[in-house]
Formats: sequence, structure tokens, C-alpha cells
Amino acid sequence: MNAPVKAATATRALDFRDAAEVRRIESFVAESGGSLFHRPAWLRAVEAGTGQRAAGLVAERMGTVTGWLPLTEVRSALFGKALVSSGFGVAGGILACGEDAAQALAEGVQGFALRAGFSGVELRGGPVPQGWDSWSDKHSGFERPLAADDEAELLAIPRKARAEVRKGLGLGHRVTVGRARDDIAAHYACYSASVRNLGTPVFPRALFRAMLEAFPDSSDILTVWAGETPLASVLSFYHDGAVLPFWGGGVFEARAARANEVMYYELMLHARRQGMNRFDFGRSKTGSGPYSFKKNWGFEPQPLTYAAWTAPGAPPRNIDPTDASFSRKIELWKKLPLPVANTLGPWIARGLA
Repeated sequence: MNAPVKAATATRALDFRDAAEVRRIESFVAESGGSLFHRPAWLRAVEAGTGQRAAGLVAERMGTVTGWLPLTEVRSALFGKALVSSGFGVAGGILACGEDAAQALAEGVQGFALRAGFSGVELRGGPVPQGWDSWSDKHSGFERPLAADDEAELLAIPRKARAEVRKGLGLGHRVTVGRARDDIAAHYACYSASVRNLGTPVFPRALFRAMLEAFPDSSDILTVWAGETPLASVLSFYHDGAVLPFWGGGVFEARAARANEVMYYELMLHARRQGMNRFDFGRSKTGSGPYSFKKNWGFEPQPLTYAAWTAPGAPPRNIDPTDASFSRKIELWKKLPLPVANTLGPWIARGLA
């Protein structure tokens, strides 16, 4: 008697024009415990806000979805062409029910890259395909449970950082949460100043608008004000029980006013009232200032494993700002007038997905 033939896993590109197929993948992501960055809605918002095309590979066996690889087709005059999973995210690698599906997706995306002329593929999290380069020493993630009430949340912050929060709260800053045009304007003013001061090009304003539109019930902006002046602001997402403060920053005056401390504490309280139970502080470069800030707030760093495959004969893509080749450019960028940085920055940042 012949043994039954095991059905092969096939891969195909997702047609984002097919609403039913997109819903099918959204359901697979939810059922598989995928991240915010696995969602097709994230990819479409990246495309709407930056022009970098949404793509993705679906793995199937006998008509059942067994895997998904979200992709952003990054095309940049400065940083080359690459497939990134997932663009502008901190996660979003291969999401698969088993090794067969994971391997099929890895082979499928290599073929896609070669056919379409991309220099390589970057995976942020998920299983590392055999033969790919991987590393776990460049970035760390930070997450912990939210406390039961406001006072417990304050006491969960280590003593020195808690003292800074108390100082900020004592200054009587106004705090708003919203998604309107004024909220977006305040956020962009704070965020663009913050990243310029760090020597980083700011993302396009359209990206933030697109994200708010893509996640109408699970995103908002919290801003800390001194009178009518925004000091610090953060655009956050709410996914699978966690709040993700994703794009946040403050103006120069925010430091003395402890506005960033107030911002994150108030976001913890706000998130718990929205039914969240975890605070995902996002990723930071290992050893950086933000890395130390989050540790000082009592978050334990968890190394993030990323992987990459480079097409034969192509140079590896390098967008690591800690690389020595970028140090002089970063120092020059910090000195740019803010209007100039905000004009040039979005064009450059589109390639930093």
C-alpha cells in the first residue's frame, strides 16, 4: 500500500486589491498572535505615507493559510533597494505554523528579491532561515505589565525616575489625548525637533496621518503642554492588550520641564483605562541614551534577533546610525535649522524603513 503524498506548501504574493484576501490575512495574524507590524493595515499605511510599496507572501497548504511574510519594497536613491519585513516596524518577520511554511516563505522571498532586482531581504524577528545572517546585539525590546492603579503605576517606577515624574506632575502641565489636526500638528512639532536634535531625519508627516487613518480605533496622540506650547508628544498604538508608544519626542524645553517623564506616565494610566495590560516601550539601540532611559524606568531589555539575506554580488544594506560612516553626517544634521531639516528629512527617511 502506497503512503499518502504529503501536500506541498505553496507561496504566492498577496493581492492587496482583494479585500477578502486582505481580511483573511488580518485574521491569520490575529489568530497566530502576530504583531502590529504583521498586519496588512500597517503595510498599507506605510505605502500611503511614504510611497514605499506594500507587498507580502502567503504560504498555503491545501487552501489553508499556514504562513505570512509582510514586506515593504524599499526603494531609495541613498540606501538602495531592499525588501523589509516589516517597513518602519520593530517586528514583522516570518509568521508561520510550522517549519515547512517558514522555509517556503524564506525561499519565496529570495526568489522575489532576485526577480525584482532587490539587493536583499531584512527580517525583524521570527524564525531565522537557514544560511541567513542574524544578530541579537544591536537592539533590545522593553515590555512590562501595567500596574493595577495609578499609585501602583507610579510606585512601579524605580525611585530616581519616579522622583523626576513627581517633579513633572508638580508643574501642572496640561495633558491632551486626541487624533485631530491640532494633535497631529503638536506631535509633529515635538517629534521633528526631537529627532533633529538626535541627528536623524524626520519621517514624512503623511506617514503619521496615514497610520492614524489605518488604525482609527487603536491609535492616538498624547501631548504634554506648557500653556499653548506643546512640550512632548507621542503617537501610540494599541494591539493585543499592549500599548506601543511608537513615535514620541520632545522639544528642547521638555527636559527641564520633565515633560517626557509626565508623557510616559500619563500614557501608562491612559492605556490601562483603555483596557490594556502591558506597556511595550519599543526597541532601542543597545547602549544608547533611550536604552538607558527605559532601564531606569524599570524595564528589562530583551535582545531582538534580526536576520538578513543579501543577493549574490550585492553589498549589504547599511542604515545603522551607530556605524562610523554616519557619525559626521549625524553631527552635521544636528546643526541644521529645523525648517531645513523638516524639508529634507522626509525625502531621506523614506529609505530608512
